Amino acid sequence: MKIFYGVQGTGNGHITRARVMAKELQQAGFDVSYQFSGRPAEKYFDMEIFNGYRVKEGLTFNTAKGQVSYLKTALQASPVQFYKDISTLDLSAYDLIISDFEPVTAWAARKQRRKVIGIGHQYAFGHNIPRKGSDPIANQVMKYFAPATTGVGLHWHHFGQPILPPIIETPEFPANIQSDKIVVYLPFEDPNYVLSQLSCFENFEFHVYSPEPVVSKFANIVSKPLSRAGFQKDLYDCAGIISNAGFELASEALQLGKKILVKPLHSQMEQISNAAALEQLGYGRTMYDIQPAVIEAWLHNHHAMHITYPNVAKIVVEWLQQGMVEMDQAFIDNVWESVQILPVAQ
Repeated sequence: MKIFYGVQGTGNGHITRARVMAKELQQAGFDVSYQFSGRPAEKYFDMEIFNGYRVKEGLTFNTAKGQVSYLKTALQASPVQFYKDISTLDLSAYDLIISDFEPVTAWAARKQRRKVIGIGHQYAFGHNIPRKGSDPIANQVMKYFAPATTGVGLHWHHFGQPILPPIIETPEFPANIQSDKIVVYLPFEDPNYVLSQLSCFENFEFHVYSPEPVVSKFANIVSKPLSRAGFQKDLYDCAGIISNAGFELASEALQLGKKILVKPLHSQMEQISNAAALEQLGYGRTMYDIQPAVIEAWLHNHHAMHITYPNVAKIVVEWLQQGMVEMDQAFIDNVWESVQILPVAQ
């Protein structure tokens, strides 16, 4: 079976999920062509598993100082190029089309009257899940950014809805954790400001990853460039993460039993809703601005949850192999029955 797989390239969460899917698709013998959009071609890294992938401009959100600007997003969009990319993407040679919230693929499929499977966290918002910070623009963006004929939504909990657990790597629980080590990933914030706000916590060691890292002049802070291997190594033995409220990193942290503090992007309904879900489930804490008092309280609070999720990528690939029959309640319940939720012993 030949598959065309489009992946949203803004941020790294979609790409992280696609890496896990790519491994399972490859093992199952699928012939997959990958397309990414949402960032310049030179900004992608560690992409070896997506052999021969292509890049399109697509659509992305304008962010500055931790906030999404829908006006600037609209102004920087290139509708002529976007329409051209949609019109020139020929999907006729493919048996199956998948979009991880990637708009060029999704809209090209709709234009060619082809079915498209949407796999990702955003497709969970078609169901009754925790939602906060919603407004008419955000609702329309979520609905029409990358529409799918069949959505496979993902979340940390089912909330009584037909959605699946996260698609993530499922490594062994770390045997040794460095109790003072914190991984920080706030790519939409001013890195100099982030470092200055963390510098006063001298009893902790911060590993700060940024798209454009700045030199750290603080003994307790290591500033690092984006690297999948380096990030995973630090994530594995750290005590906790401070990040924006993206879905994939929090999912990995829960799988590894890390405590979580999120700072959602202002005016970004998905991230604000993610933060609300983490609070509701008791899986993490939230700050809406970078607040040293909140950070300090969180650093000295050892509450963390260890959630063992199944290999959802393999489950989805087997579902594709079996003809994509409707995921009924029995199917959904069977997947969630294997999820275990335990507090992390301190």
